[in-house]
Amino acid sequence: MKAFIKKAEFKQFLKDGITIMIGGFLSNGAPERLIDAILETDVKDLTIICNDGGFETSGSGKLIVAGRVKHLIASHIGTNPTVGTLMQEGKMKVTLVPQGTLVEQIRADGAGLGGVLTPTGLSTMVETGKQIIEVKGIRYLLEEPLHADMALIGGAVADQYGNLRYIKSMRNFNPIMATAADIVIVDPREIVDTIDPEQVITSYPLIDYILEVEN
Repeated sequence: MKAFIKKAEFKQFLKDGITIMIGGFLSNGAPERLIDAILETDVKDLTIICNDGGFETSGSGKLIVAGRVKHLIASHIGTNPTVGTLMQEGKMKVTLVPQGTLVEQIRADGAGLGGVLTPTGLSTMVETGKQIIEVKGIRYLLEEPLHADMALIGGAVADQYGNLRYIKSMRNFNPIMATAADIVIVDPREIVDTIDPEQVITSYPLIDYILEVEN
């Protein structure tokens, strides 16, 4: 049996300044209950790694609007106007990463790799401060792995052991983020007794805790 926790127990893992990966794509598959639990605390100065800035009323966007995020690492921010405002005012650092590069950086950490080589971003501001490596006459940027203190996973059905299958497009970044953090906590849509092994996407050893589903 995997460890099931309540929101109060989850909050004990939170500290100022930690790095958190948040699954979801435009809030689809985001761990909304865990995000709300963060907002119920005074935790601040977070570094958030996610696909996007969410919306102002959902996903990681709620943390941004509440002023809890110091640094956002994401592939786009256009759906949350607050991100642009805070960035322009110098109140939040924003690192924009091409989407394919972002997921490969996360995957690299989970796989124990030293980084990934990509031509994306060469001769643009993306290459600033990064190492360029030439392989067979072709230049690549070295993009280093991305790791988090905590990964918050949503959009999944969990069994009692912590195996996960994802609900359609809610899968998105969630499985890969579950490989790249010290603590992985899932906010399931449903908890069932068993899942067909052929449908398991994230295996139980990767999951540390499951947030209880409230009736």
